[in-house]
Amino acid sequence: MQDGSKKAIVAAFAANLGIAVSKFVGFVITGSTGMLAEAVHSFADTGNQGLLMLGSKRSRRTATARHPFGYGQERYFWAFVVALVMFSIGGMFAIYEGVSKLRHPHETENLAVAVGILLVAIVLESYSLLTAVREARHEKPPHWSWWKFIRRAKTPELPALLLEDTAAEIGLFLALAGVGLSSITGNPRWDAAGSLAIGGLLVVVAIVLGIEMKALLVGEAASPAQEDAIAEAMASHHRVNQLIHLRTLHIGPDELLVAAKLEFDQTMTMAQLADAIDAVEVDVRRTVPIATVIYIEPDIQRPPE
Repeated sequence: MQDGSKKAIVAAFAANLGIAVSKFVGFVITGSTGMLAEAVHSFADTGNQGLLMLGSKRSRRTATARHPFGYGQERYFWAFVVALVMFSIGGMFAIYEGVSKLRHPHETENLAVAVGILLVAIVLESYSLLTAVREARHEKPPHWSWWKFIRRAKTPELPALLLEDTAAEIGLFLALAGVGLSSITGNPRWDAAGSLAIGGLLVVVAIVLGIEMKALLVGEAASPAQEDAIAEAMASHHRVNQLIHLRTLHIGPDELLVAAKLEFDQTMTMAQLADAIDAVEVDVRRTVPIATVIYIEPDIQRPPE
């Protein structure tokens, strides 16, 4: 994991832990369902940052005979688990609490305490979100939108944190609106509506994150720019006549498997061919450093049948 991702995770973990404790204390004092939904959401987010750190640690294990390409995809798996946690513990629990309060409404007590805690939580959550944004800027190409970065990034931690923190920030304002409207109108169902809105938001964000992590788990190729750079590095070698076939696959956020068929100069001896293949691999790794595993098959271009 890069230092930027680690810094963003640590900032989010610390912020969410403090927010979760304060929200739960606020729920005990006020009885606000929206506050309880937000407390559970923040505890879930704190656990999610722990899962992302666990995935990073497990991904660094040495390759074995049973897992010859290493454990880089552990980071994708644990990010997918984060989506499941957000969907179940965060989203579904908030919806359950909202429905429960709609059926059995009760007034929120100590409005000032609830509002004060939510405002402090907004400040802390803003710090976490700004940290994630700042670190993501180092990895996001300038011409990409934030949505494209979330959809295309191969490192799972920063997109997961951006989605989590954005959902948390919006959820806090929803909880604040629910508590405020409940107090102004005297109708506690507004608090329940806030909890339902928070739950719906978390479910949507969890589905988006799950879809993106599932795509990475199934296997995604390198970016078009990286594939073009690899193809250029191979085809430009003086012993290569042409590139016949190229396939790439991310076996981890920072690890790329490259497989290619190349037509080499047919006048070479076997020893010269082996040296040429080694030289092509060096050129590819110099051009795209994350190309850690490369397989090159000498072949001959045949006319299509």
